[in-house]
Amino acid sequence: MRYSKVSLNGLAYELAPNVVSSAELEKRVAPVYEKLHFPRGQLEALTGIRERRWWDEGFKLSEGAARAGKKALAQAGVSAKDLGALVYAGVCREASEPATACAVAARLGTGTDCAVYDISNACLGVLSGIVDVANRIELGQIKAGLVVSCESAREINEAMIAAMLENPTMEHFKLSIATLTGGSGAVAALLTDGSFGREGHRLLGGVAQAAAEHWDLCRWERDFMRTDAAAVLKNGVALARGTWDSFTRTLGWTSASVDKTICHQVGGPHRAAVLQAFGVPEAKDYATYSYLGNVGTVSLPLTAALADERGFLNKGDKVGFLGIGSGLNCLMLGWEW
Repeated sequence: MRYSKVSLNGLAYELAPNVVSSAELEKRVAPVYEKLHFPRGQLEALTGIRERRWWDEGFKLSEGAARAGKKALAQAGVSAKDLGALVYAGVCREASEPATACAVAARLGTGTDCAVYDISNACLGVLSGIVDVANRIELGQIKAGLVVSCESAREINEAMIAAMLENPTMEHFKLSIATLTGGSGAVAALLTDGSFGREGHRLLGGVAQAAAEHWDLCRWERDFMRTDAAAVLKNGVALARGTWDSFTRTLGWTSASVDKTICHQVGGPHRAAVLQAFGVPEAKDYATYSYLGNVGTVSLPLTAALADERGFLNKGDKVGFLGIGSGLNCLMLGWEW
C-alpha cells in the first residue's frame, strides 16, 4: 500500500477515570494465588503492567468514542458535517446491531452523506479503519473521515476474576492471566485529503500480513477470554518480523532510518521481543502499557497521541505504527510526522 493524498490531521483520546492497580486485582484473586503457591506481584512481574483504567459502571462506549472524536475534529478545525466516513473500530461494541458507529455519529452530528459503519479486527481495528478511510480519500471519494474506538476492560476483568475463583487451576490461570492486563480508554483519528488548511502527518504507506493458522490462540467469547500467551508471543513475533521486512522494503526504509515506532501495547516481554526482532532500539519506541495496560484497538493510537503530545514525535520523523492482533494479523503503517 502506498499513499500520496492522505494526512492525519487529528489524533485525540479520552482516558477512563478509575485507576486500578495490578496489586488490587491480585488481591481479589488471592485464593487462587494461595492454592497455586504464587507470591503476590506476579502480574506486574510477568507483564510490566502496574495499573490500568476502568470506565464508571454503565458508561456508554459511544460516549467515550464521541468525546475523543470531538477533540480530534477540534484539533483539525473540521466539522462533523465535513466527514465522508465515520468508522467505529473497537473490539467492544454496544450491541450486535446497529453499528456502534451510528450512536457515535448521532452524538457528533454527522451529515446524511457520511458513511457510518463498524470494522472489527481484534486489536488492529483502528489501524484497519485508518486503511479503509485512507483508501476512500486516495480514490477521491471523500475529503475527510474519522476512525474512533472505545474499549472497556471492567466487564471482562470482573468476569475473569469470577471464573478464576471458580476454577483455581494452573491450566486455567495460564489461559486467564493475560485478560487481567486489559485497560479502558477511547481514541479518534481524523484523516483528510489536506484541503482543510491545516498541515497534518502524511501517510506514506503500509503492509498487512496474516498467519490465520493461529486463529485460535486468543479468543474472546461473551464473558470469557482465553489466551495462550506463550504461543501468541512466539508466533506473533515471527509474523511481525516478516511483516517488518516487507514494510521496510515497501517504504524504502531500514531499521536504522526509522526515527520512531509506536507498537501495540501488550506488555514488557512482547515489546522487547518485537523490537529486538526488528533491530530497533527501545529508545526509538514510546510505551504506555505500564500505566494504561493493553487497551485493545485503542492502545497503539492512544500511545501515539501521548507520544506526540509529550514531544517524543518530531516534525519530519519517519514513524512506524506497528500493530499485531489476534488472528493472527499484523498491520504496519508508515508516516512522515
